[in-house]
Parts: sequence; C-alpha cells; structure tokens
Amino acid sequence: MFGDLFEEDYSSVSNNNGKGKRLKTKALEPPAPREFTNLSGIRNQGGTCYLNSLLQTLHFTPEFREALFSLGLEELGSLEDKDKPDAKVRIIPLQLQRLFAQLLLLDQKAVSTADLTDSFGWTSDEEDFLDLTVAVKNVSGLEDALWNMYVEEEVFDCDNLYHCGNCDRLVKAAKSAKLRKLPPFLTISLLRFNFDFVKCERYKETSCYTFPLRINLKPFCEQSELDDLEYMYDLFSVIIHKGGCYGGHYHVYIKDVDHLGNWQFQEDKSKPDVNLEDIQNKEEVDDPLMILKAILLQEESNLIPVDQLGQKLLKKIGISWNKKYRKQYGPLRKFLQVHSQIFLLSSDESTVRLLKDSSLQAESDIQRNDQRLFKTLTSESLTLNDRPSCPHWFDINDSTVQPIKEKDIEQQFQGKESAYMLFYRKSQLQRPPEARANPRYKVPCHLLSEMDAANIELQIKRAECDSTNNTIELHLHLGPHYHFFNGALHPVVSQTESMWDLTFDKRKTLGDLRQSIFQLLEFWEGDMVLSVAKFVPAGLHVCQTLNGDDLALCEIEITDGEDIFVWNGVEVGGIQIPTGSDCEPLLLNVLHVATSSEGEECQQLIESPHVFPSNAEIGTVFTALAIPEGVILINNTESRGGESWITIPKEDLKKTFREQGLRNGSSVLIQGSNNGNSLLTKQGKWIDTVNEINWLQVRNLSQLESEEEQVKISATLNTVVFDIRIKAIKELKLLKELAENSCLRPIDRNGKLLCPVPDRCTLKEAGLKMGSSLGLCPGKAPTSSQLFLFFALGSDVHPGTEMEIIVEETISVRDCLKIMLDKCGLTGETWHLRKMDWCFEAGEPLCEEDAKLKELMICSGDTLLLIEGKLPPLGFLTVPIWWYQPQGPLHHWKDHQDQTNCTLSQGSVWKASSTPGAPSDAHAEVSLWYLGDLEISEDATLGELKSQAMTLPSLEFSIPSPAFLRAWTVENKRPGRLLRGHQQQLKEYKLGKRTEICLEPLQKEENLGPWDVLLRTQMRLPGKRAYGPPVDVLWDTARGWTASSLRQRVADVYSLPVEKIEIAKYFPDKFAWLPVSSWSQQTTKRKKKKKQDNLQGAPYYLKDGDTIGVKNLLVEDDDDFSTVQDDIGREKLKEVALGKRKRCANFSLALPAWILPQDPVCLRPQCLLHPRAVSPCCLCPRSVCLLPWSLPTSLQRLPEYPQHLPTSPKCSVWSECATLGRTCRSDRDVW
Repeated sequence: MFGDLFEEDYSSVSNNNGKGKRLKTKALEPPAPREFTNLSGIRNQGGTCYLNSLLQTLHFTPEFREALFSLGLEELGSLEDKDKPDAKVRIIPLQLQRLFAQLLLLDQKAVSTADLTDSFGWTSDEEDFLDLTVAVKNVSGLEDALWNMYVEEEVFDCDNLYHCGNCDRLVKAAKSAKLRKLPPFLTISLLRFNFDFVKCERYKETSCYTFPLRINLKPFCEQSELDDLEYMYDLFSVIIHKGGCYGGHYHVYIKDVDHLGNWQFQEDKSKPDVNLEDIQNKEEVDDPLMILKAILLQEESNLIPVDQLGQKLLKKIGISWNKKYRKQYGPLRKFLQVHSQIFLLSSDESTVRLLKDSSLQAESDIQRNDQRLFKTLTSESLTLNDRPSCPHWFDINDSTVQPIKEKDIEQQFQGKESAYMLFYRKSQLQRPPEARANPRYKVPCHLLSEMDAANIELQIKRAECDSTNNTIELHLHLGPHYHFFNGALHPVVSQTESMWDLTFDKRKTLGDLRQSIFQLLEFWEGDMVLSVAKFVPAGLHVCQTLNGDDLALCEIEITDGEDIFVWNGVEVGGIQIPTGSDCEPLLLNVLHVATSSEGEECQQLIESPHVFPSNAEIGTVFTALAIPEGVILINNTESRGGESWITIPKEDLKKTFREQGLRNGSSVLIQGSNNGNSLLTKQGKWIDTVNEINWLQVRNLSQLESEEEQVKISATLNTVVFDIRIKAIKELKLLKELAENSCLRPIDRNGKLLCPVPDRCTLKEAGLKMGSSLGLCPGKAPTSSQLFLFFALGSDVHPGTEMEIIVEETISVRDCLKIMLDKCGLTGETWHLRKMDWCFEAGEPLCEEDAKLKELMICSGDTLLLIEGKLPPLGFLTVPIWWYQPQGPLHHWKDHQDQTNCTLSQGSVWKASSTPGAPSDAHAEVSLWYLGDLEISEDATLGELKSQAMTLPSLEFSIPSPAFLRAWTVENKRPGRLLRGHQQQLKEYKLGKRTEICLEPLQKEENLGPWDVLLRTQMRLPGKRAYGPPVDVLWDTARGWTASSLRQRVADVYSLPVEKIEIAKYFPDKFAWLPVSSWSQQTTKRKKKKKQDNLQGAPYYLKDGDTIGVKNLLVEDDDDFSTVQDDIGREKLKEVALGKRKRCANFSLALPAWILPQDPVCLRPQCLLHPRAVSPCCLCPRSVCLLPWSLPTSLQRLPEYPQHLPTSPKCSVWSECATLGRTCRSDRDVW
C-alpha cells in the first residue's frame, strides 16, 4: 500500500539537491567546506532523504554515537580485511563509524553514504529503540493519543462480552495497555498515511497534531512509584515529511545536545551588525578607533589576524576600511602602527592584539560614549551562543544545514509539511563537560588520524582548485613589437613573437600586474600603460586604458584570455594611436568602377578592402579613393528580395560610418559624377542590385594565337565554370583540344594569376563576382583532393616571380619540399619551408616535416617560401653566436692571443658606431665577429650555451670557464639585453626563434644578481674633451633606482667624495649627455603627484650596458660633458634631417596638384610603383607615410609618372625598381 512512500517527489522539494536533475560537480573541484553552522549534511543519492534523516538523528544521539565508537577492531574487524575469505568483518558498523567520524570531523559541506548503502542491509534483527506507533486521525495531539492507548479502558459488556478461558463463559471485562519499562530513547511514529475505503485511495492526514517539547510518561506506565524525573522525556529530533502520500521529501529538525555546531542565523551574519540609523551620533561611527576596539574585545585573548580585522569591520558597519577611512587615516596597518599605545602588531604585522591596559579603558569608553553601539556588537552573539538554557536546533535537509529556533517546531504540527517521526530522550541523561563543543570526543584514534589526513588532502585540493579558478591567462601585446597602419595595430615580425602569455591571479591588483610585467620585460624603458585590446578584422585595436592600481583584476572585469596592450599610452612607432570603441576600425568592401588608361570609366567593377575609423565621416571614402565627388550607396542586407543598394543623400555624408549602421564586412558602392558610361545607370534610373552585371571577361593566356585577346561571356552566379570555359574557347576560336587541357584562373587588380577555379563549381561557389576577369590558361585545374600552391626561393619575393605547383593535400611537408627543390633544380638537406603571411613576408616555419599540408591548414592559393637553412628539431633553437669586443683591443685577451698566434675569423664583421661602450675614442665602433650557429635545446641553461659556444671552431681563444663570458642579445646589430642567471633556462628568457646572442670576454668570473645593473663608466680627462677607458661598474638597485644611490656607487668606484663628482648618461643615437645630478622630479597629468625618483623611467631609461660619464669637480667644474666627436655627430644628424626635408619637398612639388594636399598619399616609391591589393603600403617600419593609403591607380597610369620621382642618391637598385616596377628592398635608403 505504501510501496513508493519513500520515493522523492521532486515537484514538491524546496531546498535540496534533488530537483529533477542531480547537482553536477566539476570533476577537478573538491567538495565544498562546511558552512557557517560548522555542521555537515549528507548528500542525497536519490530517494535517500529518509535514510539521511534517520542517520543524522542517530549521529546527534551522543550515547548511541559513543557506544558505536566503543566497538573496537576485536569486535568488528577491519575494512582492509573485508575481501579475505576467512576474515570476520562487520562492514555495516565499520562504515557507520566512518560516516559518523566524517560528520564530526571532515571539513565538507556534505558527506556521502555510498560506502554505507553499498553494504547496508535494509532490515536488521536488532532494534535499539522502542517504536510506538500512534494514530493521527481524529486525535488532537500526542498526549491525547497516548491517553487513548494507555489510560482509557475498553469495556466488554452487554452484547460485547469477553469469553473467559478459565471459567469457559462470557463475562464482563475491561482491557487496557500500560508501558512496563521505559527505554532511554523513545521513538514515536505518527500514522500520517491512511487509506480511504470509500474512495479506495491513499491520503495523507494533514490535520493539526501537537506534540510537546517535554513529556511526562508517568500516567501511561504500569509502575508509578518512582520519582517524576524518571518519566520525563525531552524532544531532540523530528523527522518531517513534505509532500503527499504518493511522494515527497524528508528532512529533520535536530537538537544539538553537545553544541557541536555554530548556532548563528545566516540573516544575522550576512547583514551588518550595526545599523547606522540606530546610532544617534554619526561622529561616533566615523571614529575607527572605537569600532576596532569593539571588534577586538569580542575576540579570544583580544587577538585577530589583520586581514580578518578588515573583514569583520566590513560585516559590522557594512562598508570597507578603504572606502570609509583610508582617505583620512591611511591604510589599516598604518593606522594600527600609529596607535601603538592601543594596538600591538606582531613582528611580521600579520596579527594585532589589544593591549591589556587599553582593553579595560576601551570597554569603559565604549560603554560610556556609545552604549547602544557596544550592545549591538556584542550582546546578540552572547545571547544566541552562550546562554546555557537556550537549546540549539538545526534543520538538516540532506546537504544543507540551517539553524532554527525552538518555536519553529510548532510550524510542523499540521499541513503538507508536518512531523512524521518524533524522537525523545530521557531528561536525566547528562553529557560530560568535556564532550561539549568537542567533536573529537571518544572518536577512535585510527578514525581521528584518517580524518586529519583527509582534511589535509582537502585543504591541498581546495588550494589548488582555488588557484586554478582564480588564475587567468592574459595575452600581452608589446607596443615596441607593433606598428600602426591601415587604421589598426599589426605585429612587426609575427604574432607569436609579438604576444606573450602571462598566467596571473585575478584577485591581485592592477598594480601587481604592472609590476610583474616590469619584471618580465627587463628591456622596457619609460612609463608603462596597460590597455584592454581586441582583435578586429582590420587588426588589433586598443579599447580601454586600465586605471586604478589598487583595484583587483576581477573588480575591473578582466577575464580569462583578455588581450592586454602594453605601451606608453601615447604612440606606437612615432604614430599617435586612436583608442576607444568610438574609433574602432571597420574593414569595408568598397566597390567602384575601374578607370581605363585614358582616364575614362570602363565596364568593370573593382572591389577592394579599405579600413576606416567608426567615427569618421562616410564622405572620407571619396578622399581614400581619390574621387573628387560622386554618390555613395550602401548594401541593404535587410531587403527581402536579396541584396540591394541604398543611396546616401548628400546631407548624410557628414554622418559617421557607425551612424549609418555599417559593420565589418559591409559593402560600399561608389558611383562617380560622370554617369554617361556608368554600369550603375539604366534608362536614367538607379538599379536596385549589382546582379544586373551578367558577364565575365576571359583573356586568352593559352599561348595560342586567336583573333581576339579577350571576350565577354554572359553568365549568372549559378553558371558552372566548365560552361564558361567551353564558351570562351569557342568565341576565341581556339582548338577544341584545348578543352581537355585548360583551366580558368582569376586575375587580380595587379594582373597576377590566382589559383585555378575547378570546373565543377558554380561562380557563386568559387567566390567569383560578375565583371571579374579570368585567364584561360593551359593545364588542368586541381581536383578536390589537390592543392594549387605558389612558391618562391628566398624571402625577398618580387610580384610575378612565384612558381606554381599542384600537390595532393595529404602530402607531407618533407615531400612537398623535395618536389619544390627538384623543380628549382636544387639539392641538399639545408632547406625548409615557410608560409608567406598577410604582410607578404616570411612567416613561421613549417617545423613538423612529417605533418600533412591539410593538417597545417595549407590551402590552395597559399604561397610557400623556400628558405635556406635546416630547421632545428622541436624544442631546439638555432642561435647565431657573435663575439663582442667593446673596447677595440682585446686587453688581457690580446696577450694570450699573441702567445698562441691565434686570430679571430674575420669572415663576418658587424660594426655599429655610437654604442653604449664608449663615447670618446670610444666613439669607437662596436665590432661583432660572427662565430657560428648553435643548435641547442630550449631547456638548456645559459651556462650550457656558453659552454657550447666555447667549442665553436671560429673561437680561437682559450677561455677558463663559461663564467668568464657575458651574454647579450643582439638588437639592431649591437648588444641589447643582458642575459643574467647562469643556471636559468633559455626558454625563460623568451628569446624567440630569431634571437642572436653575442658573448663578451671578462677578466674575472661574474655572477650577476637580479638587482645588479651593469654600467660602463668613463672618467673625463681634465682639460680635454675626451674620456678615459671604460670601467664596468655593478650597481645594486635592491634599494631603488635613485640618483643618489648611483652617485654614491660611482663615487666609491673612483674613491672620490660624492659631492665632488658629476655624472651624466650618454645617448649615442643623439650624441647627447644628460646630467643625472640636475634631474628634477616631474608631475604627470593624470595624477597630480610627484613621480618616484626612478632612473628606469623618463628621461633616463637607464638599463644594462649604458655609458655613464664621470667628472671630477676637484679638477674641472664646467657643465660640459660632450666631446669633439659628439659635435661632429650632431652636425651629421642635422645634415641628414635637412636632406630628408628637401627630398620630401621636391617630391611633393613634382606630384600633380589635384592630389595634393587633400589626398592621402604614401611617399614611398615602392608604394607608388607597386600598390598592393589591400594597400599595405607601410610594411617597412622605417618608412614615413602621410596617411596609410596607397596612391590612386589613376595617378599610376599617368605617362609621366616615373619622371616625377626623384632618383635616390644612395639606392643602387633604384633604376631597376623604376624599370621593372619592383619593390625597393635596399637597406641603405628607404623613402
């Protein structure tokens, strides 16, 4: 009848884990710790809520729990022996012991009964409790039901006489029942579930049924001569059923006899203990001294960690220290230090104590000045937790444990959620004092050890999980590795070398992140600004600058995978960067009618991508295309009849692209002012769609003569390419045999043949647009499993010089490389492949030689470059090694060289003037001798690299050990960043695959610390404008990069009084000296406070290898630090700058007047001679452009165009560039 009584009715469950779907926890996430009640619940396995309620009742019965724990291994055996055939192991009580130990000691919100239920027998031969079953129907309460059962007599008389067995006749009689012996614990089941024989259905009795908190069973017992206390029972558990007779949910109200839990209500804990409206004098709340005293008085020994003190302050007054008091009183620790007569901080400032002398004074002050405030802070917790007469009741609902008040039990007298079982215990049962609030009381030692180990493991797992959940990965984009063109930021070399990944804790502040990046980027100079960036189709765009160094990353909403741009906040590569969402660059497809060589519009529509800021006026499209005036149409994608074009009125041309609703990928159609020959007019009316262009132009490139060079083939977007090819062969009147061995290839705007189009595709599938030009070429198009690739030799690829190849997409990189080498007539194993990137430069190498082209995402039309040099294995680097001699002669190494008659290889020598090494005779050139390449693992240390470099054949010196070598990176053909840390792995330096290293010999071993800065000091010769030989000085910056510290260190080196020297830093690129002593602190615009005295920042940007000039004021007291060579160098710089200005002016005058000055023109000859399809005119970081747009094609077609360009006096290949139309690659002169 009650077959599914204990099944879960999920529709009626209010606060448990079984709500239709079980709660899923992450596999790697450890169980949650106990909540504020400090009690554990039991997880619901599905329909086990009744069992959970019974187990919690047994657990909170201390006598039963301790009796269970008293059973040792002799009586129960061991769980480790349960699988042994001869072992006698009582699994059920052992598992019950473990469960009770977990409920007492394991720091989990809820424990599992899976191990218990796996071995649990649902019936038992033993009963520890006497179960009384009482009626609920037509009974007002428990005492009324017991009275009916054990006091009232049933009389047998009249027609209902009793048959006496002894006298064998019917007699009058009376029948009654009494309780003969009372147990220590009494279980009472309430018959809530009945059967209606009239309706033939089950139902739940929900009428009011009262039960007392304390009951006297003396009237119901057979023996009544004992003391009344022997019959008194106290209620300690109520199992409650919520739902109907066909299903529901069980939870239990339990009295915490031993006070194991924290009986504090969540609503009191969550809201501030102090209501500001209840305080009469607001000035008393504004006094942090009084608040902190009150908090410390509540703590045991008046001691608390400083971090928890701030948290308790937040809970007490509802506002944090930083928001309430920091501006007036400073940080919390500083406030505690200032009031040392009241607060005592520990040596490490982690904990704070209230001094004994001040604690009594504080208490009296609080009671006298603000008695109401003190009562609010202290009295309530004492009332709730420390009053012995107040029973602690908890509602345990599977995994959830909540405190309740005793009066809440009355709510379970009636209704759908009402009492189902009652548990009473004798009032005389007393608990020992040592059991109070002691969950370890009488728990077996082996279970204590097991729970302690489990808690340690949980702490470790939670710490790991907390670190994982609060750790985010940031993508750092370094400003010096980017340049700005086409309206967005693009990497100078490659994306991998321009972006660094940093794993960081999001709970740390923005200031901590900035400091970590400073330590990571040892080469950084000047101010560092962090901005949130995002990738858009045009490139990288800076959206928002991050401010507030004291804010946590989670507070400023920095998420995992965020792109952070690291720069100086103003410019990148000398160009000011627009920031913000308003000026986000848009990549638009601009369509306009092509212009013939005579300057007239022809019947061909050209589409080219252009980038515009979102907040720019839409009329700037005319300027970008060098069209004086015309009409702009935008694509209406919301049109039902397909794509259509809407004309923008002239008055709306001043609206921005964003206001017009244009997005990335939107199309813009430009109609010139001359409409006579336009394709966009038809019978004097504007057409609605560009699909009216229904032809393709096919050129004869088959090397066979034909009557016409090109023909127009009528087609639609659904026309198959094969049909167009056959029609073109017929109209060009070519041989029919060409149909078996020919293909159609698109022709781009620069006349380059693109990848062949498969015959089976339609024009729409092939991505061809009406009005496009196709070339009829010999050879078959690649199949669906083949790739058509361009390839070229070397990284300097001239347009039109690429070779072509068709290979299977499943071919490996090694086999593809071999085929390309055979086609070029080359042999050898010292070649590798690189894919040309979107900047038309060599990208990352294809390192996995056994990988298939398809796996590496190589597509038809891609260009691969054959680069000489064998790639190192995965995890290895090929590092070019150079020998660096900063002082001309080899000094002490020269003597050794003379003895051994050895010379350095002079096969490759770099010389760069004005290096940090020497500003005088010393403006001497820095020489780098090439020693060779090293192939070394990324896991190798810097010391191992030095050791291998010592074995190179070109190095003919005898070096005692690697510690006698100093390593630098090579940047711009001169030493750059100093590599410190002899045992540090190479991958930790973030060297990159193109890094070169130079080695400098030392006279003695060197082991630089993390705070040591290497400087080259030179003493100025008295009476001469020259300096003595350089001296290496190690400066310890652990106490700061201050000018006074540096002056003291230099004075110590030269044994001079610090007040009798002057020092200056040398800037070799400007041939200028900047005195350090005359530096004054500067103020920033954003923060009206002085910068810290830090020589790392502006204007010095001090770093390893810088030259410091020293002047002895005892013999020379003038302010001049410069030399004769500096004067000569500055004059040369002026001449170079003046020559550039003259060339730019002459070139501007030679250009046609109609494009100057309003048209955006790139002044580089290679842009003028060879514009690219996407207008990437500023690929060279040394170029100078007015605006990032190439010269209009109409100007390039002028007959006199080449004569307008000046001849470069330095570029030896300029004539070749002008003649062949190739891009100028000369390093000696870039326009």
